[in-house]
Amino acid sequence: MLEVDIKGRAGAFEIEASFTASGGVTSLFGQSGAGKSTITNMVAGLMKPDEGRIVVDGEVLFDRAKGIDVPARRRRIGHVFQDARLFPHLSVKSNLTFSRWAGGRRDTRSLDEVVDLLGIGHLLDRKPGTLSGGERQRVAIGRALLSAPRLLLMDEPLASLDQGRKADILPYLDRLRSEAGIPIIYVSHAMEEVARLSQTLVIVSEGKTIAHGPVADILARVDLGRATGRHEAGALLEGKIIHIDETWGLSSVDLGAGQTMQVPGLGAALDEAIRLRIRARDVAIATTPPTGISIRNILSGTVREITDETGPYTEVLCAVGDQNLRARLTRASAADLGLHPGRAVHLLIKSVAIDKRQSAPLPGSAGNVAADPEQTLI
Repeated sequence: MLEVDIKGRAGAFEIEASFTASGGVTSLFGQSGAGKSTITNMVAGLMKPDEGRIVVDGEVLFDRAKGIDVPARRRRIGHVFQDARLFPHLSVKSNLTFSRWAGGRRDTRSLDEVVDLLGIGHLLDRKPGTLSGGERQRVAIGRALLSAPRLLLMDEPLASLDQGRKADILPYLDRLRSEAGIPIIYVSHAMEEVARLSQTLVIVSEGKTIAHGPVADILARVDLGRATGRHEAGALLEGKIIHIDETWGLSSVDLGAGQTMQVPGLGAALDEAIRLRIRARDVAIATTPPTGISIRNILSGTVREITDETGPYTEVLCAVGDQNLRARLTRASAADLGLHPGRAVHLLIKSVAIDKRQSAPLPGSAGNVAADPEQTLI
């Protein structure tokens, strides 16, 4: 359990952060300069809030009213930064074991276990200068895990990597989320990362946490566009792989309520639980069942909410069974279709609009991390 309720300053920048999470991955999402890293530095004890309270796994780390302020070195928080910060003169193995030696900590998690979890056994004798960016970050994560942390802070760990290197490391983060057994705070301004990894999503804007809750619930909110950015607007659909068509390279995903989607190139196993992020700009709406079209995914839905805007666009939130889907339309189209809350509609999603980066094993499932990251969900 994670509880954060703090106020403080970083120079003239004011921080007001309040959120709770029950475990798993809690992502802080916001634009650059929103205050995400400042909040994590306060949680880690690297900066001191002016007031408030921080509790991790039942232990109070900071409580201004009671005069509690556990020093950073005793908080047992592992920190992974944008740059790996490895010792260049040490081997990968020595880098991994350094924090345990320096902190005098002992943990039930063995070196072999962490090496296997992150797929870095073939790197142990190499120096950091010979590693790729993704490999260095995996070593940095391993070093943090071997410090016996009660909480892992990951501050934009993929920000310095190109798209190819992100694809290499994301499957290992999926596995870390499922198997490490410790809560993680993940900081990012990339929605594809937080939508894939998170159980809890915290939206940060201008130093304040303006919304938090289960990731699917937060992504379904149409009132957060200014903080999340219209380009990132979308929703999550969760389901299970029920059929794999090897001939056409399509996987059928059961969304519940008798509805399915066909998605290309998942590389997932039959019966695997899956999470799909669907961008609002990739969803079209029809009021009658369309025929003679190439779009393979036509879902039945009901309009729940339409944003009241003055510009050319509007966002339409629709219920699909017990899940939500968002569509971005022109206001003119919404008016022509006569859309209103309660109206039954058909939601059209092109299969090719769902790329691999928008798919992931459902949090809590084992996923499909293979020895070759190219064969996993990216």
